[in-house]
Amino acid sequence: MRRFENRVCVVTGGARGIGAAIAYRLGLEGCKVAILDIDDSAGSIRIEELRARGIEATYIHADVASENDVSKAMDTVFSRYNAINVLVNNAGIGSSGKSIEEQTIDEWRRVIDVNLTGAWLCTKHAVRYMKKSGGVIINIASTRAFQSEPNTEPYSASKGGLVALTHALAISLAKYGIRVLSISPGWVDTSNWQIPPRESVLTPLDNLWHPAGRVGKPEDIAALVAFLASDEASWITGVNIIIDGGVTAKMVYMDENVIEWALSILFQDTTIAKLFRDAIEKVKRYSDRERVKRVLEEMLNKL
Repeated sequence: MRRFENRVCVVTGGARGIGAAIAYRLGLEGCKVAILDIDDSAGSIRIEELRARGIEATYIHADVASENDVSKAMDTVFSRYNAINVLVNNAGIGSSGKSIEEQTIDEWRRVIDVNLTGAWLCTKHAVRYMKKSGGVIINIASTRAFQSEPNTEPYSASKGGLVALTHALAISLAKYGIRVLSISPGWVDTSNWQIPPRESVLTPLDNLWHPAGRVGKPEDIAALVAFLASDEASWITGVNIIIDGGVTAKMVYMDENVIEWALSILFQDTTIAKLFRDAIEKVKRYSDRERVKRVLEEMLNKL
C-alpha cells in the first residue's frame, strides 16, 4: 500500500535508529524522503540503502539546534521537491545520567536545544511551505515525559516539553490544515538500525517485563508514524500516543514474588529461583547479618 505517493517527508535524525526506520517505512509507502542529520557518514550510507530499494531520498546535513541550518535545510527540501507534506521531528540526544548536582548548564542547554528547541525550529521553518497545502507534523517524544529513572532531568524535561509543544502547535496550525501529534515510545531496541548493525543484548527478562511480551522495535514506531501521517488518521490531532508494550499501564509492587519471577526468567530455571526465594525468606528472619554475608561469600567462592 502506497499511502504517500508523491508526498514529501522530512525526517530529522533519520540516519540511525528509530528515525531510519521511519524514513524507510514512509519511503516504501511512496514518500520522497529527506533525512536531516549531523552524522554525514551514516546519512550517506542510509540514503544509498533507501535508493537501492527504489525510494527517492536525499540527505541534508543539519543540526536541528541551529536555526540557520534548519532554515537552509527546509529551503533545500522545498526547492528540490516543491513541497513538504510530512515532518517527523525525531532528532534527539540523551543526557549524561549524572546527578542534579553534577549536571552542567551546558548539558542542560544542549539536550533542550536538540530535543525541544530543534522540533520548534524545524516546525517553524517547515510551516512556511506546509501551510500552502496542509500536512502532518509528528514529534517523537518518550515515556520519560511521564515517568523517570533517577538523574534524567534534562532528557525528561525535553520530552515533556515536546508533548506540550505538540498540543500547542496543533491548535495554532489547525487553520492551515496541519495536524500535529506526538508519539511517546518506551524501550526500543535500535541495534539493527545502527550503522553498522549491532548485536542485540536483550535478556529474556527485558522482553517478558513488557505485557506485550517483548521490547519494542523501530519498525513498531515507524508503523504508527505511517498511520498517523496518513489520511486514515485525518481526525486525529493534538494528542500524544504512548507505544511501549504496555509498561506504563503496569502496576508493580516489588516483593519476593516479583523477585522470584524475575530470577526464574533470568536463570531459565524455576528451581534455582525458588532456592533464592527461600534464602531471602530465611535472611529476613535472621538477625546476624554479618554471618549471612560470610555464608554468601563462601558460597560464591565455591562456585
